[in-house]
This record gives sequence, C-alpha cells and structure tokens, in this order.
Amino acid sequence: MDKYELLNPMQKEAVFCTEGPLLILAGAGSGKTRVLTHRIAYLIQEKQVNPWNILAITFTNKAAGEMRERVDRQVESGAASVWVSTFHAACVRILRRFIDFLGYETNFTIYDTDDQKTVMKQIYKQLQVDTRLFKEREAMNCISGAKDQLLTPEDYMESVKGDDRGEIIARIYEAYQGCLKKNNALDFDDLIMKTVELFRAQSQVLDYYQERFKYIMVDEYQDTNRAQFELIRLLASKYGNLCVVGDDDQSIYKFRGADIRNILDFEVSFPGARVIKLEQNYRSSQNILDAANAVIRNNQGRKDKTLWTANGKGEPVRYRQFDQAGDEAEFIARDILSKNIPYEECAVLYRTNAQSRLLEEQFIRYNVPYRLVGGVNFYQRKEIKDILAYLKTIANGRDDLAVSRIVNVPKRGIGAASIGKVTVFASANGYSLYDAIARARVIPGLGKAADKLGIFTDMIEQFRRRLQGEEYNLRRLIEDILEETGYKAELEAADDVESESRLENIEELVNKAVSYWSDAEKPSLDGFLEEVALVAEVDQLDPGESRVTLMTLHSAKGLEFKNVYLSGMEDGLFPSYMTLMSEDRGQLEEERRLCYVGITRAKEHLTLTAARMRMVNGETRYCKTSRFLEEIPEELLGAIRLEPKMSVGKVAEGIQPEGRKEGGSSQPGGFGRRRGINGGFQPGINPYSSQSATPGSAQPGFGKAFSVQKASSLDYGPGDRVTHVKFGTGTVESIKDGPKDYEVTVHFDKAGIKKMFASFARLEKI
Repeated sequence: MDKYELLNPMQKEAVFCTEGPLLILAGAGSGKTRVLTHRIAYLIQEKQVNPWNILAITFTNKAAGEMRERVDRQVESGAASVWVSTFHAACVRILRRFIDFLGYETNFTIYDTDDQKTVMKQIYKQLQVDTRLFKEREAMNCISGAKDQLLTPEDYMESVKGDDRGEIIARIYEAYQGCLKKNNALDFDDLIMKTVELFRAQSQVLDYYQERFKYIMVDEYQDTNRAQFELIRLLASKYGNLCVVGDDDQSIYKFRGADIRNILDFEVSFPGARVIKLEQNYRSSQNILDAANAVIRNNQGRKDKTLWTANGKGEPVRYRQFDQAGDEAEFIARDILSKNIPYEECAVLYRTNAQSRLLEEQFIRYNVPYRLVGGVNFYQRKEIKDILAYLKTIANGRDDLAVSRIVNVPKRGIGAASIGKVTVFASANGYSLYDAIARARVIPGLGKAADKLGIFTDMIEQFRRRLQGEEYNLRRLIEDILEETGYKAELEAADDVESESRLENIEELVNKAVSYWSDAEKPSLDGFLEEVALVAEVDQLDPGESRVTLMTLHSAKGLEFKNVYLSGMEDGLFPSYMTLMSEDRGQLEEERRLCYVGITRAKEHLTLTAARMRMVNGETRYCKTSRFLEEIPEELLGAIRLEPKMSVGKVAEGIQPEGRKEGGSSQPGGFGRRRGINGGFQPGINPYSSQSATPGSAQPGFGKAFSVQKASSLDYGPGDRVTHVKFGTGTVESIKDGPKDYEVTVHFDKAGIKKMFASFARLEKI
C-alpha cells in the first residue's frame, strides 16, 4: 500500500505542497509530526531532493529525537544527511564551525542558568549594584528579553535612554557580555543571537547555509521569538521553500519571549504563502474536543479552526467542586486508585507549582506513586555540576566559572585570598583564570598556595593528555577525576544518606557518558558537554516508569494521557488574579490557550476540579468558579454521580484495586513513608460527591455553586472609611464596576493595599 494513502486528505495536501512558503495550522493531536516526516520522505523519494538540502527544526530534544526516528523509518537511504535538530543544537553546529568570524574560539563553553547567576554576582560586585534595588534575576530576565529581540548592549542602552533603571540594566548587560566574551562562553540566548549576527555580518556564511538548506521545516512555530523568526527568515530568503507547522491556539510561552504574531502574520511576512488546516484529531474523544473548542472560541486573536474526531463522543467531561483545596487533592488521589488505568496514563495538571504540595501529601498518604515534573533538574545538582565543571575546564581552560568552582573542590587548602590574588593578576595581564593559575609561581604573595595551584593545573593537563589517546574514553575520564581528585573518597568517607545519593547521581552521569560515547557518530568531550547543556527538563521523564505525573499546564504541552485532571479551576488562580486585573486582553487570551492545551492532553477521561476556599499566602480565599469552566456548555458535562466508596482497609494495606497495573507504590524510598488513611473522611460523607461537607446540603449545579448576587449599588465609595473583619479599618481607593461584581481597592491602615470583590469582602462603612 502507498504509505501516503494512510494520510487524511488535508495531511496529503500538506505533504504534497513542497514549493514556496506554507503554513500548516495543526490542531492538537492532528498528526503534525506524521505530516512532517512524510513530507521529508516525499521530498527525497518523489521530488528527488538531496537529503542534505533539508533542515527540520523543533524546540525540544524529545521532539527532535522522535522526528529523527520517524525520518529514519520513512526514508530508505540518506536519512542521516537530513538535519533534524532543535534551534539551539542547530546553532551550536553552525557556530562551532564559523564563530571565529565573530572573535570567539570554536571551543566555546555554553553557560547554563547557574553559570549565568555566578557571572551576574561578579558583575554586581564589580559595578557596585545594590541588589536590594536591582535583583539579579530581574537583570537576567531583561538581558534575555533583549537577546530575544536581537538587541545588543548598545541597542538596549539606546532603547532605554532617559530611564535611570533601564540604563543601569544596560550597563549590567554590557559588562555581562564582556565577561562571557572573556571566558569564551555563550549563554543559551547567545546561541541564536550570535548565529543571526554571523549571518548578517558574513554573507558568504549565510549563502553557504542557504545553499545547504533549500527546504526548511519548522515545528511548533507558534513558540518562536523574534530572534528565531529572523534566523529562519534569513535561511529561507534565497529559495523561499519554508514550511512552518504550528497552532496559534497553543501559543503559551509569551513569558519566554514567544511571539504569537509570527504565526498570525505568517502570510504578511511571507507573501503568497498557502495555509492548510489540520483539524482532525486522533487523540481525544469528541466530548473533550467540544469542550476545548467551546473555550478557545472566546479568543479573538486566533485563526479559526474546529477540532473533530472519528473516535466517537466518549464519556462526558466531569466537573467536581469541593469546600477546601485539601478535599480536592484527596478526591483526585482516591479517584486515581479507583480506576483501572495504569498510573503512567494519569496526569494531574495545575496552573502554579505551589499547587503540587497538597497533591503530593495526598498521594503519599494513599500510596499513589507519582513523579513531579518541575523539581531540581538532574544536571543542576551540586555533585553533577562539580564533575561537569572539571570536564569544562579540561575542554576549555578559558572558562573562569568552571575553574573557580572546582579549584578547591575537594578542598586543597587554596583559600579565597589566594584566588583573589590570582584573579587580580589575571585581570591585570589579560589572562584567563586558568592561565593565571598555571603561572601561580610568578604571582607575588601566594607562598605555599602556588605549589597547590601548580598541582591542580598539572592534574588538568594530565587529564587532557590522556583524552588524546585512542583507547581513552569519557567514562574513564570521569572515573579518573573521581579517584585522583579525591572527590569520590570524600563522599564515601561521609557515610551518610545524602552522600550515598550523590554517589548514585554521579553513577547516573557515568551511565549518560557511556551511552553518549557509544551512540555518537564522532564522540568528543565538547559534544558531550553540548548534549548535556541542551537537555530540556521534560525530557527527563521515563515513559517506562509507572507513576502518575504531576505537572504545571505549561510543562504538559506536547504530552497526552488517558486520564487527566485539571485542578484549581477558579478565578484568581486560573486565570490568575493578575490576569483578571490586567487591562491587556492578550494576557487573558494566553491563559485561555493554556486551558485549551490542558483539556486537549486528555484522550478518554477528563475531570475538572475546583475548591470554594483555598489558602493563598497564608490567607483563606473564597473562590469563584473559573470563567473557563463557565465557557463549557452544560450539556458536555456529566451529571455528578455518587461513586462507590473504596475499602479503607485495603488502601491502608497498600492493596491496589483489581486490575491495576503495579506502579511501585510499595517500593521503599519512592516518595515518602507509607501511611494509613483511617479517619480520612467524615463518616457517611461520600468523598466522590461534590456536595458540601455539611450533611444535607444541596448539590450545586454547574457554574452556580458559590455564586454571588451583585448588589445594585454600594453604600460606600472612594475616599470613605470602611472596616473589614480581618484587615481592620482602611480607606476605599477605587471601585471598578465588573460584569458580575464590584472590584474594590482598599488601603488598610495596617494590612496595606488589598483588592477584593465586594460580595466577599463585606466591607462596612464607618
């Protein structure tokens, strides 16, 4: 059978349209990766395009790996010559070859977030910046935003003229870039910005890659920023064969610099472009899709499309509301236990990381195995960063951050005063920190420390010489570092649980090194460090491990699960309070797109949950149902039913419901001690009902629970003195007449400024 016959009509059209600019609007679950890989195969096998003339770019290593595998399966010969890469990895390859045109050496280091923080601390000290007025994180975010917009330090200074705060950040930016250049290092934003700079400055380099990549495909195009847009525009400007795939309804990364205008204005940026919509969904049931369509239809800044499926209607979307957020978390844990669905097919999604605490507590309580996406990244752990710093120093002695991190780790009797003298010497003579350390014996005032520093550099040079040997590999290098520096012996001597865990983590790093060395076409230390630097957090998920996934909605994009819970569906939480207070409609539309992403992660079962009261910043808030919930038609939501109560005894004993795939809930050390659950619910109250905890209370209808009746008028106004049961007395600053309630801003004498809804605040005029 012709492999293209398996495609639906719109997918075929997208595959066969090969010339000129093309925008493929691919709805959630519409098979976009399938289209891209078939398109690559069609170009090579039917259009006789050379594989090396094709570039396919995506955002995550996981997506790139999946596309790479599919291309290899689809294309009989030449598949390896197709560039399938993330934006950052593609730019690294280009810069490794040509960055010397910009005054860098090709063995540059890539700085991660922790490295950036270290540099920023140095800059703040150098410029005597008051961290109480200018947080380092604020400066880093501004610099990252500037690079997303392709603004150099000079450009940024020009853009903030007259703004004292902006001018200080511009000077920080200038010093920061100078430090990176001195260290022969780039941060992640530099990888793309410097590639664009290279293309603009060196026409022969741009022409080389334009000839190399005559057909360009970009996945997740809605997530591109200005720098990425310009990179692609430059590459495609000669032949114009640019195919971008994306979904404006899933543009949720504005806070990372993503610009939805790139996809909304594609036809303006690339005149004559064709637009093909992929609206058939292969993931979810129609009820789930109808709920998603109903929500996203309320956005104005979007291209019209409606998801549909041949999968059938499926079960209704469930909605549950609880008195307390703790009850909500308890319901989710017990509901998962009651279902005959493998743990790895279940996910709980939420708007903020802080919401995970209650969920984790209940999952531990009921022995539900879980993994939390959003914790400390493996490569950010101290012991891993220490070993990587050794590897970076061996690979690139000009990386001052790496050298300073490990020159006295483990302790060698080299104090801060000695390093300070070396740093002054390096600065005065234009040396890197490592080169200065290598000359320690000529630096006045070092004394015995000079010999200790000499031992350190001798050891690094010895490691470098060994790495030149054909039989010497990365695993042996790491093991030699551990042994000869005394790092491993120091951890073993500590003989505690933390040190044991650190050793296990280092063993995992060795596993990674072995895997890289055997899989890479041309393995090298630089290549390994690049791969480690480019690993995304969500890539750490092990799909073979049976655990429920807890993650934010932002982290869930690109994933799918049979059984999904969207928790915290309350105004003020989702959408956030800041969004509701903002006059920028775009913020609310992005939050709505986030809701759309969450709904479309579900394949068969979707449950939306909310609480009437939730603790926020130590205060109990009364919560209104999320407006996104109210946008879903009532007929799509199933009637609230009483589900059979689980045997408390069996859960306490760790016995899973019949048919449950084992997920390791009894494994020691997985996620806390096992606990019994006796007394978890009040006698006679069904935990699966969304009734109030008060016996005899009426079940609320959808969207009407805890509703408020807007007063026709208020008996106080701006300037009046009022009293609040908790915050005491204060002065009304402003009153905003909203569609459902008045939003009142009060400056309380002791509690400061508070914004609240009049019906909940119950303010009394004094």
